[in-house]
Amino acid sequence: MLDDFLTRAFLAGLAVALATGPLGCFVVWRRMAYFGDATAHAAILGVALALGFQISIFVGTMLIALVMAMVVSVLAGRGWAMDTTLGVLAHSALAFGLVAVSFLPNVRVDLTAYLFGDILAVSRFDLAVIAGGSALVLGLIWWRWSALLTATLSEDLAHASGIDPARERMVLTLALAVVVAVALKIVGALLIAALLIIPAAAARNLASSPEAMGVAAVGIGGVSVWGGLQLSLLQDTPSGPSIVVVAALIFGVSTFGAALLARLRAR
Repeated sequence: MLDDFLTRAFLAGLAVALATGPLGCFVVWRRMAYFGDATAHAAILGVALALGFQISIFVGTMLIALVMAMVVSVLAGRGWAMDTTLGVLAHSALAFGLVAVSFLPNVRVDLTAYLFGDILAVSRFDLAVIAGGSALVLGLIWWRWSALLTATLSEDLAHASGIDPARERMVLTLALAVVVAVALKIVGALLIAALLIIPAAAARNLASSPEAMGVAAVGIGGVSVWGGLQLSLLQDTPSGPSIVVVAALIFGVSTFGAALLARLRAR
């Protein structure tokens, strides 16, 4: 079964959707869209680091993503104006990564694959790494779900419950770094934030509880992967952007449907 590249691509995308679904919910609830964007853009710098030191792309990407996420987390804790700071960090990290790659004369790099993903080229080893990383993130969120949810709702309530909001923020930081590292192969650095945010935003229109929103986000992510691969196969479109396009269409339908239902109830 794993000899079929489409099967490997779908399983890899589904594994990423399992992690980005619940994690994306916290990104949406905490309004961390720029946070995810900055961490994802830093992945290109991680690629340059990995190629320069001849280490695993996954390891280099995760290290840089983790460093970026921790820097952003520390700055947020000190009260910085995060919209401007995150914008500067996101684009600077991407630019530094692209320039750093150009200084590697003996290495030929297909930057398009790292920027927009190449899910159809996922190997068995890639699939194992992606599944392992996604399982780690899913287990981490499952373990800390209640504490993360409490800290997201109110830091004062978290303190009163004996929960350290800074620790829970660090859990999200670690989970986000791992997701960026495993999703780079699927949708690329420029589209990782979209895979985190759009399914969760669409699920918010359909769910009545945090748990239901997490499950719905996973389902929407899985459908987006399947639909994007079908679109790519039938219309010869790039696979990573196609996945995001399907997710965006689902978001549009769910938003319109929720607004229409609210109007009908108002009558």
